[in-house]
Amino acid sequence: MPTMGVSGVLSRIQQLQGQLGLTPPTPEIAPGTVISKPGDKSFASALTDATGAPLPTIGGGTSGDDVVASAKKYLGTPYVFGSTNPDKGLDCSGLVQKTYADLGIQLPRNSWQQAKAGQPVASLAEAKPGDILAFDSPVDHVGIYLGDNKMIAAPKPGDHVKIQKVWETPTQIRRVVGDSATVAAQNMASVRPAALANSGALPGVPYGDLFVKAGAKYGVSPKLLAAVAKVESGYNPQAVSKVGARGLMQLMPSTAKGLGVDNAFDPEQAIFGGAKLLARNLREFKSVPLALAAYNAGGGAVKKYDGIPPFAETQAYVPKVQKALAALGG
Repeated sequence: MPTMGVSGVLSRIQQLQGQLGLTPPTPEIAPGTVISKPGDKSFASALTDATGAPLPTIGGGTSGDDVVASAKKYLGTPYVFGSTNPDKGLDCSGLVQKTYADLGIQLPRNSWQQAKAGQPVASLAEAKPGDILAFDSPVDHVGIYLGDNKMIAAPKPGDHVKIQKVWETPTQIRRVVGDSATVAAQNMASVRPAALANSGALPGVPYGDLFVKAGAKYGVSPKLLAAVAKVESGYNPQAVSKVGARGLMQLMPSTAKGLGVDNAFDPEQAIFGGAKLLARNLREFKSVPLALAAYNAGGGAVKKYDGIPPFAETQAYVPKVQKALAALGG
């Protein structure tokens, strides 16, 4: 197995932090979805996920040459791990995020998240200036393609932002701007949250289209909803627990009533009710683990213990859902 190098190790630490919930979660957005209207930054900044964090946006009306010009402004900036402030330094994903942010396009913070942005490009031969090049599996490094087998990147500690050859075949190439990424910008319906309701986002998952629709309505990751349903009921809409929780999302009768769910055994009502409850928890606790703990034990218990309650069931429940979420690619 090849060694990761210092930058790879540091990026791996950053990745583990994200998996442990130590960095803000990034909502799932179907590749190519245009959230902001071209030139309308105020519209993009007004959209947030259920935690209050801004949604990643994919812009129209911006060219790959614009991206390259934006990136070149940071040539010579020192590499500083974890920094997104060019006055202090930038790491590889910080450079990519800042480059696009200067053009009004919001991207996720971490390299492996950026490797899912925009549209996939099949090979380096088809890459265009401005495309994101991602390396290794799991992804631990990113750069911006310049053309002619060159890229601009923040390589490693002790180095600086510079132009260099593409030294190995990228594991992912993503196009955030340009023809293939701006097709959806021509359809103004794409600025509506309903544009997130892509039934293909959860292939093979029972009731996947309902998870996507409910997630779009309430600003919750469809994969998180599906993971909760997997742990709660095993996707069984007729499930009943020992304490009387019902349906796919295992809603107690009193909880279901408060959520406007008349029939918890109806998959659509249950999923939309569960999404509403999760969104409420995320807004209140601003943490996926705490929101899951509140889903299982109640928000009062989370407040009382100022964290995940010391109940064996809840202590086991949160990592089970996180594991199910990871299995779904979330």
